[in-house]
Amino acid sequence: MATALRLPMASSLSCCSSSSPQSIKRCRFKPCAALNSRNSAKIPMPPINPNDPFLSKLASVAANSPEKLLNRPVNSDTPPYLDIFESPTLMATPAQVERSVSYNEHRPRRPPPDLPSLLLHGRIVYIGMPLVPAVTELVVAELMYLQWMDPKDPIYLYINSTGTTRDDGETVGMETEGFAIYDAMMQLKNEIHTVAVGAAIGQACLLLAAGSKGKRFMMPHAKAMIQQPRVPSSGLMPASDVLIRAKEVVINRDTLVELLAKHTGNSVEAVANVMRRPFYMDSTRAKEFGVIDKILWRGQEKIMADAASPEDWDKNAGIKVLDAV
Repeated sequence: MATALRLPMASSLSCCSSSSPQSIKRCRFKPCAALNSRNSAKIPMPPINPNDPFLSKLASVAANSPEKLLNRPVNSDTPPYLDIFESPTLMATPAQVERSVSYNEHRPRRPPPDLPSLLLHGRIVYIGMPLVPAVTELVVAELMYLQWMDPKDPIYLYINSTGTTRDDGETVGMETEGFAIYDAMMQLKNEIHTVAVGAAIGQACLLLAAGSKGKRFMMPHAKAMIQQPRVPSSGLMPASDVLIRAKEVVINRDTLVELLAKHTGNSVEAVANVMRRPFYMDSTRAKEFGVIDKILWRGQEKIMADAASPEDWDKNAGIKVLDAV
C-alpha cells in the first residue's frame, strides 16, 4: 500500500521535470501544480491495517486525493481527518421502526397521552364539568367501551359536577343529558362504584345515587344537592312555546323525583317535599337520606373500630343508666 500511495507523487514530479511542451501542458492538470508551495511537505502515511475501516478510508484518500490531507486549515474545530468522511445517516427513531406491540388485540402497550384515556385504562370515568352534550357523549362512550372490554370488572365513576346548571344556577344543558348517562348506567352489566368529590348537584346527584347498592361513596367534605329543574331561557319564544317548555320541565321534575325515590329508599312525597327548594346535604346527611352508602376517608375503619360503644362511654363517665319502670 505504501508503494501505491507514492505513485501519484512520483508521476507528478516526473511530468514536471520533462522539458517537452506537451508534458508541461499535461502537468498543469496534475496535483504537482497544487503542491509547488509545499514541496517539503510529505503525505502522512497511515498504518496498514485492512481490518480497520478508518485507516483503509484514510489510505484511499491519500492515494487518490492527497491535497485533502496537505491543504488543511491550521485552526480547525473539526477533529483531524474526520471531515473527509461523509456525514453518517441517522437511523429512524424506534417509534418509526417498530410499532407498539399490544398486550392483546385491543389494549395498547402505552395508553394515549390524554388524561381521560389514562384514567380509562384504570376503568375510571371522571365527570368534572356540567352535563353538556359533549360531556354526555364522552361519558356514555366510555361506559360502553368499558363494558365491551370486560363485562365483569367494576367501573368507577367519579363525580364533581353541577349537573345541567352552572354554579350560579344558569341552565347550560337539557335534563335529558343526565337521563342519558343514567340510562347507560342502568343498561351495563358491570358494577358501578360512584364517588362524589367536590359537588354532586341536580342530575349529578341522581348519578351518584344510581350506583350499585353498597358501592356509593362520598368524600368527607363533598356536597350533594337536589333541586327542581329550571326552565331554559325562552328568549323571543311565543307564549304557547313557553308553556310547552314549562310542561316539559314539570315532566322532567316528576321523573327525577321518582328516580331519586327509587335509589334513596324514600317515598316520592318525601323527595318531592325536600325538592321544593334546593336541598343541600353534606356527606353525613347524604348517607342518612340514602344517596350514598359510605363516607370515604383514610383510616376510617381503624377509627370506628377503636371507638367505644355508648354504654362504655357512660360507664367510663360514671353515669348510671336506670331501667325504665
